[in-house]
Formats: sequence, structure tokens, C-alpha cells
Amino acid sequence: MGDFHMRRTDREMQDREELMKVLRGGAHMTLALSDADEPYLVTVNYSLDEARHCLYFHCASQGKKVEILRSNPRVWGQVLEDHGYIQGECDHSYATVQFSGKAEFVTDIDEKRRALELMIDRLDSAPDKVRQESLHSADLKKVTVCRVSIETMTGKHNIVHRPSDAG
Repeated sequence: MGDFHMRRTDREMQDREELMKVLRGGAHMTLALSDADEPYLVTVNYSLDEARHCLYFHCASQGKKVEILRSNPRVWGQVLEDHGYIQGECDHSYATVQFSGKAEFVTDIDEKRRALELMIDRLDSAPDKVRQESLHSADLKKVTVCRVSIETMTGKHNIVHRPSDAG
């Protein structure tokens, strides 16, 4: 692969906090996987562990995604904040973070619990109840959790504030 540089440097996000804000706020992440020469794309819910600089997702214990990740753990991912089409300007308002990383399946029960707690806290309106009902050690042994350790990260944005955004 060649060495590419962002053409629109005015849209490049270089501040780590700005990049992390997008990762904190995203609803889904999309991961590009590769099975030999065949690309495969998946979109998953995720949790962010800022201290470990990684993302987690859970999935079925079998299937195409799991098979590919076991044979090739290298991933390219993206989290997108879509602020919509800008009427009358033929443009779009967005922020996106892309990252390279390595995927590993988590076997440690405490790490699985932490990953799922982060996800529940982020997504559920009643996290305490869900935590109590869902995070038993016996159940966690059956859950497949994958950690994506972020190695490199870039971002790009075109944030347009509309008059209706102020209120």
C-alpha cells in the first residue's frame, strides 16, 4: 500500500480528545476484515475502554466473523457521526474516526464483565438492573467478547452548524 496523506487537511482531526469524543459518542462501529483476499464488513455495537485504548464488542461464538478474526485478527474500523445532508449545498455534515487494530477474543471473566459493563452503561437507560440480571460469572463463560486494540487512529470532519442546532 502506498503512503497516502489526507487531501483535505482543513477537515483533519488531529486532537486526540476530538477523536475520542467521536468514539465515545458513536452508536456503532464498522470493521473491515479480510479472509485471504476477500473483504468482509461487519457493523457492531461496541464499548470503549479509554484507559486500555481499545474497543469491545460481543457476538455469537461461531460464524463467519469469528472464523475470519481467528485466522486474521488485523482490522480496519470506523465510527461515524452522521449529522446529515446539508440542503442546498451538495455537502454533508459528519465526523468520522478510522483506526487500525488487532482483534483478540477475551477469555478472562473479569475483563469480559468490564467490557459488558461499559457497553450496558453506554447503551441502557436502566444499567443497574441489566447488570444485575446479565453479568453472572456462569453466563459470562458462554459470552463471546472481542477486544480491538487500537494501533493507529485518524479522523476527519465537516461539522456544519445549522440555525436550528442552537436551541
